Order: sequence, then C-alpha cells, then structure tokens
Amino acid sequence: MQNRHLNRKQYFFELANTAREFYLNFLLPHITLSTDTRVMEIGCGEGGNLLPFAEMGCNVTGIDICQARINEAQTFFAECHQQGTFICIDFLFTNEPKGEAERYDLILVHDVIEHIAPCRKKDFLFHITHFLKKGGIVFFGFPAWQNPFGGHQQISVGLASKLPFIHLLPQPIYQSVLKLSGATSDNIAELMDIRASRMTIENFERLTSETGYTICQRVLWLVNPHYKQKFHLKPRSQWIVFASIPYLRNFYTTSVWYLIRQSQN
Repeated sequence: MQNRHLNRKQYFFELANTAREFYLNFLLPHITLSTDTRVMEIGCGEGGNLLPFAEMGCNVTGIDICQARINEAQTFFAECHQQGTFICIDFLFTNEPKGEAERYDLILVHDVIEHIAPCRKKDFLFHITHFLKKGGIVFFGFPAWQNPFGGHQQISVGLASKLPFIHLLPQPIYQSVLKLSGATSDNIAELMDIRASRMTIENFERLTSETGYTICQRVLWLVNPHYKQKFHLKPRSQWIVFASIPYLRNFYTTSVWYLIRQSQN
C-alpha cells in the first residue's frame, strides 16, 4: 500500500489538485459553475475532489459509506476554510429530494462504480436520476477492468500491491497471492468485490443505455491524469484508433471519464 493511502491529508490534496487541473476543464464546456451550482459527490472519501468546486463558491455535498472518511472531509474542509456538507450513508438508502431546488446540477462518481455489485449497478444509476436537476450532468471516472492495476491491487500490501495484471488470475490464485503478501481478510474481501464487479468500458456504456442516459463526452486515458500527482507522469489520452477497439482497449486504458445526462424522451 502506498503512503498516500495511509496519509489521508496528502491524498486529499492530491485529489484536489487533479480535480482543479483536469476535472474542471473536462466539465466547463458542459456546465457553468457558480455560487448557484449544486454539486454532490457519491463516494466522496475525504472530499478532495470537491474542494475546487467549493473554492469556486459552489454548494457542495459529499456522501460516503465510511464515517471515518466523512470525519476527515469535515476536518480538511474546515482547515481549508471552505464550506461543505458531508453525510455518512449508503447512497442507495438516501432519501430522494423533495423538489427541484434540492436536486443537483452536477453529480460526481469517481472510482465508485467498480466497487458496486453487478446486481446493484442499475439501481444505483436509476437512483441518481432522482437527484439530478433537469439538464444536470453526471461525471463518472473509473479504471477499465483489464488494465494493469484495474483490480485496485495497489491498495493491498507487500509484493501484490506492485504486481500488474494479477487481478486477472483465477480467483483462488489471486487470493493466495494477496494472502502471501500479507493482505488482511477485509482487504482481500474488498478486492474480491472489485473482481466480481469487473467494470469494463463496454459494460458501462451498456449500463448507461439501459438506464436511460446519454453519453455527452468520453475520454479514455492511456496515462491517468491523477498519475501526475502520484508519479509525475504527463497525462495522455488514447489515440482514436486504439480507443475504438472494443474489449482490447480495456487492457491499456488506465482511466475512463464520462459525462452523462438523462435522455430527453
């Protein structure tokens, strides 16, 4: 496990820097951000992705299932002298807004969809529709499943956290490698959940179509923009030809970004 996964304040500011430098440019052609803009992040962690939006005066809300992360978000926002509302709850059990004024112009879902069980994914996307204002957009970002670290094995420990593609091994072998590297039972269970999810580009686009969304913009990244913070690497998007090869593109796409909105039917 990398130090950034243990030092949550470092991780908070790294996420904030990536969001400030790259997310905003990705979003601004599709949305105006102002003091009237309501932004929600599902699976906000310690809230780093939301910080640049708060700095622009947006009304920000973060939801996460982990109370410790919510506590950190509240602390870090206070230290940055920014306002934000942070709630510990499973999003699928969050009450729907009562009116348009309580809905959101922008919803962020970053590195979350790959943690959701396949049987709950449709319910998750359907539930999001109740929180969107008319014309609102949703940002999704996730690692394509077959890419070298698409199984999130970097959150494990020891040698396993540094080995690419091991998440593609048969499950018993993968579990054995994680265990031999010193992973805890909880860590292994989390990685097995991600393995069961197997979020590919094709699966996501099929899911959005089946739940009534339209894709407004998509970028497939050869070098994830967040790698600038992690490894000082320059972000690079896929060449159009390579991005157009179904299934194979998952092996060399380190991150996928989508902007989607409800279809107007």
